[in-house]
Amino acid sequence: MTARLADIAAQAGVSEATVSRVLNGKPGVSATTRQSVLAALDVLGYERPVRLRQRSAGLVGLITPELENPIFPAFAQVIGQALTRQGYTPVLATQTPGGSTEDELTEMLVDRGVAGIIFVSGLHADTSADMTRYERLRGQGVPFVLINGFSDKVQAPFVSPDDRAAVQLAVTHLTALGHRRIGLALGPKRFVPVQRKIEGFLRCMREQLDLGPAAAEPFIQHSLYTLEGGQAAAGALIERGATAIVCASDMMALGAIRAARQRGLDVPREISVVGFDDSPLIAFTDPPLTTIRQPVPAMGQAAVRALLEEIGGTPAPHSEFVFHPELVVRGSTASAPKASSVTPVPPTPSTPSPVPAKPASPTKAAKSAKPTKHSKVAKIPRPSRGG
Repeated sequence: MTARLADIAAQAGVSEATVSRVLNGKPGVSATTRQSVLAALDVLGYERPVRLRQRSAGLVGLITPELENPIFPAFAQVIGQALTRQGYTPVLATQTPGGSTEDELTEMLVDRGVAGIIFVSGLHADTSADMTRYERLRGQGVPFVLINGFSDKVQAPFVSPDDRAAVQLAVTHLTALGHRRIGLALGPKRFVPVQRKIEGFLRCMREQLDLGPAAAEPFIQHSLYTLEGGQAAAGALIERGATAIVCASDMMALGAIRAARQRGLDVPREISVVGFDDSPLIAFTDPPLTTIRQPVPAMGQAAVRALLEEIGGTPAPHSEFVFHPELVVRGSTASAPKASSVTPVPPTPSTPSPVPAKPASPTKAAKSAKPTKHSKVAKIPRPSRGG
């Protein structure tokens, strides 16, 4: 124990006697010195005596749809750290295929007396879901905050990225590189973020390329938010002649790159791919992924602040707080290929075959495409209900 006392004393910059007084709860030590000794215990990895452990202000539940997509662990880390700094203990509850549902996890957390719950990409984002579940939760006196999604049927704080602006950033980047046949790969249409991304895509295609819905909608492909889903969606878009694909998640973007390579297409020389999220480690893929960065730290901290205000009896406005995303340009996007340089070929299960040497004829769309109208993305309006 003497060696331990010496280590702690050296770390805290006090005498061993002072360390002993703190550990034994003796008087005669200032609050600042006592806190320095306790911090030294934490830094050195020693467990605090039970009587000196900081009591938790309460449990806070965090419900995510999965953990395979790295964006959800990123949210969990930010939210967990923010809660811990405020004296709360985060309780992570994750849905699994064939396992617990969001409703079951919510009931479990309520039974354990949580002070509040934060939902990430939950049923509140699904326009086909019954929103009365959240009103029942409010009726039980449990405060909650909802991330990624919105419903005017639910009275609660919402935190979201600006999905419309996100797609506009991606499309503007691609049109500046000369792309005209731009595809959008995203999840099922019933989700609010998907609907918003489509709105942003159609608007930008009209403003940037003078393409109305009839011309742009064939380049929208719905699938699943997985690598396989992105691969399937990208395959369909490549067959329609897309030279660039904007994906609704980084995982889908990795699937899009796989689909391109199966067809013997080089990324980004022959087809460009943009992701969404800027998930951890995504900068180290081959090629490094150009993506739209979801402001996870700011969103997570805002959700925690809103929840603590709800818990404290001074609730934040029951509206949507919208955060502007950021374009991160890396190595998966490049100038558009010449219209005659790329001919989509069917995928092969073996080693990808090279692109046929015989050039294809330019498509009618490529011939008639108008020059890019370089315009700045409009400033994002102040957060409001209905986002």
